[in-house]
Amino acid sequence: MKLQIEDKVYPIEIERKKTNKNTYIRVKKDMTIQVTTNFFTSEKAITKLIEENADKIKKMLEHQEVKNENNTGFFYLGKKYDIVYVEYCDISLGENKVFLNKKIDIDKWYKKQAKIIFKDHLDQIYHRFSRKIPYPDLKIRKMTTRWGVCNVKSKTITLNLELIKRDVKYLDYVIVHELSHLIHANHSSKFWDLVAENMPDYKKYRKEMKDF
Repeated sequence: MKLQIEDKVYPIEIERKKTNKNTYIRVKKDMTIQVTTNFFTSEKAITKLIEENADKIKKMLEHQEVKNENNTGFFYLGKKYDIVYVEYCDISLGENKVFLNKKIDIDKWYKKQAKIIFKDHLDQIYHRFSRKIPYPDLKIRKMTTRWGVCNVKSKTITLNLELIKRDVKYLDYVIVHELSHLIHANHSSKFWDLVAENMPDYKKYRKEMKDF
């Protein structure tokens, strides 16, 4: 099954699950349209559903294209660099190019930079935070579904390594978000009021991060 939108054709993948009561449509990274449904939904019903939601699916595809563009290539602190592979060094940043040795462990390099930059920004935000909170332990690791995590019990915040690729304003928002959980361990209105108290433009940054 396929869907054509203008001059492009997108494959449709149907996944049937016993536990699914409803039918869901999403677009995967490879631009495949995935339909998750139950065993009793006919292909005719799926075709009708896709036709009825063609405009929404088009927007989902456009959004995924933006996300793919924002995650393809070499990014560092919000800037995209053209990659030039070399053998004379591990990594060197130019004005618009990054010179990379193919053997380098990029994540290891990113983490080395993140340990310095994330700690510096955590310190700055902590010292100007509007409430008195314990200074948290900082952990950094790659995460696929979250930008940050706060363990209230151990007073630890974990930041996604991927933030090193983005403008530091997004890093600052995530830090404010996680520090706010040390006061409100939920996403209540009081929690969001505290986030706004420390970062008035947080809604703008939160919305922009959906493109990553």
